[in-house]
Amino acid sequence: MVKVGLFVRLRAKSGKEAQVEQLLKSGVAIVQEEAGTPFWFALRFDPSTFGIFDAFPDDGARQAHLAGRLAAALMAKAGELLSEPPSIEKVDVLASKT
Repeated sequence: MVKVGLFVRLRAKSGKEAQVEQLLKSGVAIVQEEAGTPFWFALRFDPSTFGIFDAFPDDGARQAHLAGRLAAALMAKAGELLSEPPSIEKVDVLASKT
């Protein structure tokens, strides 16, 4: 059962939208290796706004994900691809259907 999550909003620089999309699409392979990340979604809200929602059984798994390979890859490319730093919000999952 998931109890906590992350909601991340990403705004691509003009002309970098396809690269942000590709980075997110390739991220699923990395996250599949994380036993503590049972739910992970890459989202697109409009042509330049993207997001990630993921859920975890506990805060330890969430912290491990934040310290993991995908977060490192995203932060390494942030200055090149994003118009502003990622907005990362920790959330509590009140209810879910799995």
